[in-house]
Amino acid sequence: MRVSADRDVCIGSGNCVLTAPAVFDQDDEEGLVVVLTSDVEGPVADVVRAAVARCPSGALRLIEGQEPPAGP
Repeated sequence: MRVSADRDVCIGSGNCVLTAPAVFDQDDEEGLVVVLTSDVEGPVADVVRAAVARCPSGALRLIEGQEPPAGP
């Protein structure tokens, strides 16, 4: 599973960092989300799902499985 963050949507609440500090951080300037590792597996995946569910702005997105390759 992969996780991504839309910094244009993030409001800097920090719920993701409190829930999954090994995966998320906040930048020092604006307090917006920084994804430390986008590939998550095992028990960490469950914690990341909880962080995504707790994001008040909807800035976090989970991508389950394999994405199709880009291009023709």
